Amino acid sequence: MFSMRAEGSLPASLFGAAIAGALLFGASQAPAQMTECVHRGDLAERYCDDDLDLVADLPLDESEWEDPDTLFFSYVPVEDPAIYADVFEPFIAHLEEVTGKDVRYFSAQSYAAQIEALRSGRLHVAGLSTGSVPFGVNIGGFVPFTIMGTDEGQYGYRMQVITHRDSGIESLDDLRGETVAHTEQASNSGNQAPRALLAEQGVVPGEDYEVVYSGGHDRSILGVANQDYVAAPVASSVLDRMADRGVVDREDLRVIFETASFPTTGFGHAHNLHPRVAQLVKKAFFTFDFEGTSVGEEFTDADQFIPITYRQHWVDIRTIQRANDVEYTQDALSE
Repeated sequence: MFSMRAEGSLPASLFGAAIAGALLFGASQAPAQMTECVHRGDLAERYCDDDLDLVADLPLDESEWEDPDTLFFSYVPVEDPAIYADVFEPFIAHLEEVTGKDVRYFSAQSYAAQIEALRSGRLHVAGLSTGSVPFGVNIGGFVPFTIMGTDEGQYGYRMQVITHRDSGIESLDDLRGETVAHTEQASNSGNQAPRALLAEQGVVPGEDYEVVYSGGHDRSILGVANQDYVAAPVASSVLDRMADRGVVDREDLRVIFETASFPTTGFGHAHNLHPRVAQLVKKAFFTFDFEGTSVGEEFTDADQFIPITYRQHWVDIRTIQRANDVEYTQDALSE
């Protein structure tokens, strides 16, 4: 089982390179030298990570900073986008008040579309699914800084493998020879985690059972509830919300496997958002009051946004994706 932990120290040579880069930045240099990237890591070539926090740095050239009149905000497309456009109305109003800008909801139909919108500059503030956060960071310039949690600092969800109570499936071993619905390639609980963790339990997705992709957690859950799929790995948080809204009856479903908690949706901004605007965006998240709003009613396991870092809080997700030989490319995201 994976545990939340900080990653080990970086090689001395890498720190040396970073220090050398800092000295360059502090000296009077030509523009070409000032913008030279010392460290990039897994980031796409268009980004730089000279501060070694694993996310794209703010461009040194101020002409590349984005200060749009209208901010576009998007929530992860795990369910009907129209539902969450309404759910986030109070937060969008608060974001407008704090930033002084118009804010519009961007309805993305897939993880790939959401990250492409970030990469192309059409999306400025977003909540990305746990598994797609590393894609957003590395190919979309996404800078996550918060997740939903409680005032005690609790957060997260579990990957659950569910089946219908009448399916005859009682354990993971019973999935052998069956067809199981995963969600999308980039999804942590819907694809990446089961591929890494179920193999540890002796059941290898794609070998011991056939994998089909449903296109989303809600589709997997409804498919199992309607007995279109014999089983599916899903995010417990999505199942909880659908059950709370009466979309599915929890009594119709059985959980045959679940993990320890993972971080939930990561919220952040585009790496090149003007630093003044980015600071106001962060202020809007950390001053938003869930109580009495549609956000609080929908996300009943959280009461505020709490700060996180990609480097620390996504270490287990990156470990799972490395185990699956994931490459952070748009093609890999769209497969």
